[in-house]
Order: sequence, then structure tokens, then C-alpha cells
Amino acid sequence: MDVCEITMIKVRKESMQRKFYRPFTLGLDIGGTGIKMMVVDSKGKSVTALLRELTPHPATVKAVCKIISKMLQSIDIKFNRVSAGFPGVVQQGIIKTAPNMDSSWIGINFEKKLATITQLPVKVINDAALQGYGDIKGKGVELVITLGTGVGSALFLDGKLVPNVQLAHIPFRHDKTYEELLGKAALKKYGLDKWNSNLKRAIQLWDQTFNYNKLYIGGGYAHKIKFALPSNAKTCKNLEGVLGSVKLW
Repeated sequence: MDVCEITMIKVRKESMQRKFYRPFTLGLDIGGTGIKMMVVDSKGKSVTALLRELTPHPATVKAVCKIISKMLQSIDIKFNRVSAGFPGVVQQGIIKTAPNMDSSWIGINFEKKLATITQLPVKVINDAALQGYGDIKGKGVELVITLGTGVGSALFLDGKLVPNVQLAHIPFRHDKTYEELLGKAALKKYGLDKWNSNLKRAIQLWDQTFNYNKLYIGGGYAHKIKFALPSNAKTCKNLEGVLGSVKLW
């Protein structure tokens, strides 16, 4: 099938048909709390509903791959390739760090493992970077921050990813890192007001450090922001991460 061929797919919840463009990409977003996947077309439009399962604990390689295989059984549309985001440093498909996952991930070639599961071409990057591809406009310096179990970050210059920019474990305040003051555990420990106060200060520092054109804040806790963001910052939906998966190809 030619990559430009238009495929007509019946949308189950509607009494009409929509046009989608191949090739289709499976977007897979792995987080410390949840695992999400969706098929998108070559224009970045959703072909299937967003599927979500809780991340198993402990989040071992075997347990996570079992969940992924289970989720794939719910997708009855043939896709052509896979883009995956993982919460850690990823180099050439190999997991280098996994701070909110099981240590069994370290050194795993996740691209090869997913290729074995799906029998398709696979690309794996950091999960915040995958989110970023769905958020950014490709103009100037753009910083993406994800607030969830941990703190993810991705930096883009004119639409191109600067690999492996990790802010989470850099000292922030009172000898504690950004993740220690802005992650899930910090929200529970310090409460919403203090968490917001810390985030507001962090945004000021990120702006002074990167002088970005735009800051995008996503992740499961972005909706908990209670203060007005600067004019060069905005919150984003998690859905945009998997929708951006086509941009890896």
C-alpha cells in the first residue's frame, strides 16, 4: 500500500466515516503511574480511542511488557510502526536511567524488545520528548516539562530535540532537586499550596536559564496549577503526547 493512499475506516461511535492517511503510528507513552497508547495517522489525527492502564508495581520490564501486550490485543486496526516514550534517559533505544521504574530496565534495548512484541519498526525516546513533539510549534527555543510521578523535561530548538536534557535531579531549593519538590511524593508531602509555590519559582528559574520562547507544561498534575502562568507558558493535555508520535518518523 502506497504511503499516500487514503484509507477509509469506520468510526464505531459515529454513523459516518472519516478519512485517515497512512502510514499509521502506534503512540505509546509509559509513565510511572500509567501506560497510554493510541493509533494516529500520518497527519497526527487519532485513529483509535486512547487506551490507558495503570503501570504495574514493581514496574519491571516483564510486567510492563505484559501490560503492553494486553493493551495491543484491544487494537484491531493494523498500524505500521511504533513510537514510544519512556520515563528516563534513552540512547539509541537503550534505557540508561529509569528513576521511577524498576532497576531491571537499565541497559535494556527497549526498541528491540518492542520490535519483537509488535514485529514492526520502533523508535523509543524520553517520554517528555514524546510529549513535546505533540506540543511544540517548531519556532525558537521551546521547553517541555511534565509533572507526574516524576518531573520530565525536553528542550527543542527550531523543532529539533536537544537529546537527554534532564532537569529532574538538578538541585533546586534547600538542597533538594526539582523532582523532590515537584514530583508526586512532594505534592503529597508538602500539599498543593507549597507545591504551587515551588513550581512558580521553578518556572522563573527555567525562564532565566533557557530564555525560551515558550514553555509547555504537561503530565498528570498540570491541572493542579493554581496560579496564572506567564504569557510565554501554557499547560498541555496528555493526549498531545501520543498524537505527536508521528513526528519521530
